[in-house]
Amino acid sequence: MPFPITYADVLAARERLAPYLTPTPLREYPQLNDLVGNGIRVWVKHENHHPTQSFKIRNGLAVVTSLTAAERARGAIGASTGNHGQGVAYAGKLLGVPVAICVPERNNAEKNAAIRALSAELIETGAIYDETVVACAQIQAERGMTLVHSTNHPQVVAGAGTMTLEIIEQQPDIEAIVIALGGGSQAVGAMTVLRERAPGVKVYAIGAAGAPAQYESWKQGRRLERHPVKTFAEGIATGSAYEMTFDALREGLAGFVTVDDDAIFGAVRDLIRITHNVPEGAGAAGLAGLRVLAPQLAGKRVAIIMCGGNLSMADLKRAVAE
Repeated sequence: MPFPITYADVLAARERLAPYLTPTPLREYPQLNDLVGNGIRVWVKHENHHPTQSFKIRNGLAVVTSLTAAERARGAIGASTGNHGQGVAYAGKLLGVPVAICVPERNNAEKNAAIRALSAELIETGAIYDETVVACAQIQAERGMTLVHSTNHPQVVAGAGTMTLEIIEQQPDIEAIVIALGGGSQAVGAMTVLRERAPGVKVYAIGAAGAPAQYESWKQGRRLERHPVKTFAEGIATGSAYEMTFDALREGLAGFVTVDDDAIFGAVRDLIRITHNVPEGAGAAGLAGLRVLAPQLAGKRVAIIMCGGNLSMADLKRAVAE
């Protein structure tokens, strides 16, 4: 079976996360319905309301809460451009587990500061994220820490799946979920839940045109790696498709489209104006993609995910100025 986890894994993750996280809001905004058009009703899942302003806190907590006492003592390490690192760092601080986070050189300085503020060790290494991942694995081997990959870890995917449990409980009539795709934990977690609880609900992926590795992999039916990346949307600035999620994405996605940075910036502006929440690039990609998918989703009830709110000040200024 191509799915790396089971529905039972998601339920177990939710039970471990329950003492630490509260469900995030799922809200309908009439102005978004009008903006998207085609008779579509849109609900926004506000994962930006988590303590780290990103769904990645689910993933980090799902891993760290699953560690044995010996593993917790040795600590956890992961590579990140920001949100995954904050999620692991938050979990480590909460549970007293030492955490080291590797980030690319010249990474978003505001996300670096947020990771350090959560008492994690920040290691800047690699010109791009794929190089950071390699360096992180080497450091992990030297130190004996648990490697918390942003995608290739079953508990990461299970943690992400808890979001979709909330969506279908908050709005049982949802007919489609549109998800920004970086590594694929959100989408694969969602499909794992929906196969059990709501098999008629379709999942659509949105990628960045400037980071096409996942889209091209899905389209070609083979896993591509180390592709060039050029997008401000760090959460979906992925240069590779990943072993743990690729087969499930190929089997389960109802569709996959890409959007360019101009469209994502436009969605950032629209979401600020209508919801009065500030999404980061990946957090706005779902809306940008839904506008592309609108003709084929006409008349449907659709959830989009504001998966993160950690937009840099520079990108916020650019979005507002334009």
